[in-house]
Amino acid sequence: MPAVTPDAGDPNGWWPCEILEGSPVIFPEQCKYVGLASTRPCGDAVYALSRYLLHETDRGYEILEVTLDPAAKSVMRKVISSKILATPEEVCWFPEKVQLNDRVRLVRLASESGHRCTIFTGIDEHVTFVLDPDLSGFLTIHIYDVIPPRPTLSASLMEMEAIGLFGELSVAFDYHIRDITLVPADVYPCRAAGYLRTLDADPLQGGERVAGCLTAKQFCTECYGTDFELENICPLEQVKEEPFIARCCRAEREGIGTWNDKFGAIVHWGADPAKIARSVRELVTLWRKR
Repeated sequence: MPAVTPDAGDPNGWWPCEILEGSPVIFPEQCKYVGLASTRPCGDAVYALSRYLLHETDRGYEILEVTLDPAAKSVMRKVISSKILATPEEVCWFPEKVQLNDRVRLVRLASESGHRCTIFTGIDEHVTFVLDPDLSGFLTIHIYDVIPPRPTLSASLMEMEAIGLFGELSVAFDYHIRDITLVPADVYPCRAAGYLRTLDADPLQGGERVAGCLTAKQFCTECYGTDFELENICPLEQVKEEPFIARCCRAEREGIGTWNDKFGAIVHWGADPAKIARSVRELVTLWRKR
């Protein structure tokens, strides 16, 4: 049975609380549900959207979950019950400002804090917290890409993830980026990647080992015949997990479906960020319906 304390550890006396232990991960969906409770300008009333309070005590901050009067229509509403989710000894405040919408990063940072609960301050000064951090509830999407040059798919996703574009989807990305400079080949795809001998600038003499894909194979066959060996570097050849997103230069492969019995999305080599973002959302929607 949860313990009950009449003053929630506050010598000034707040609401009667029960202390809950061993709760599953709690990460408020939006910072508007989190309020700071250091003073009581309206007595027992708090802002109407508040679901959690960061309550300052003489020992530090504790996390309260509050239930407000359901009949109230006012901006400030009476608290009819509250629970202590984390005591001051279990709470720490992350020292740097962060992007609150980058939910995966916040869960990871909270996991590394050494405390059950970590409070975060956003770049815009809003606050939130993560209690009992656990990424197991996030959907992991496997990203297959190659370098060099710039891995457009992976780089775009990292940038979008950093600004919190996918925060509400509760997804995490696992990047599988193959470095094709490590492929033992005589000829590589293009000069843009910095190679000295490439298909776009140097003719084949015969017998070369070519780092390329289906398109490269067709190009070589049409221009030089079949006297070459292909090392397939297409990201689709790496796909081993699902759901996935992979980059491919074949426009006819674009879309969401199954590739080698794995469900995922294929985006074109030069897909822009908007197209990539749409692919993520469509993939997540379809995966969760399966």
